[in-house]
Amino acid sequence: MAKVVIFGNSGSGKSTLALRMSTDAGLSHLDLDTLAWQATKPPQRKPLQESELEIIAFAQSHEDWVIEGCYADLIALAMPFASQLMFLDLSVEDCIAHAYARPFEPHKYASKKAQDANLNMLVDWIKDYPERDDVCSRAAHSALYEVFAGKKARITTPTDPLLQAAVDN
Repeated sequence: MAKVVIFGNSGSGKSTLALRMSTDAGLSHLDLDTLAWQATKPPQRKPLQESELEIIAFAQSHEDWVIEGCYADLIALAMPFASQLMFLDLSVEDCIAHAYARPFEPHKYASKKAQDANLNMLVDWIKDYPERDDVCSRAAHSALYEVFAGKKARITTPTDPLLQAAVDN
């Protein structure tokens, strides 16, 4: 059974890797962006308890899955169900390059134009990753990685053999 949690900075390749694993290995896929936010303007985080129920329901209703996102509080809720953890700990520069090359994400944006309109904000968000002290920070991600007792990998470059092996399996 494969129960994989992938996390890291925006632009680190979480969604790309998770979609590949979902397609190639038949894993059910949960993008935490889809359950972290209320449908309000401006967007606001859902109460943690609501997201927790959705994570538990997903984890228990699928035999093999991959969950990905940047929210340490939500990742911590998924970790007890996980058999493997992957921390995509790429450089800020690599993440920014990925953000500029990002394909259209219709589950997040109404149009490619709307997605591109947020690109500068996303790049600024990516740049702040090492210094932030919130649930989407490098510090929060490193802490999660350190406490996980199961199989885990910390990927530091887009060409890391561990990343390629994960995609190939």
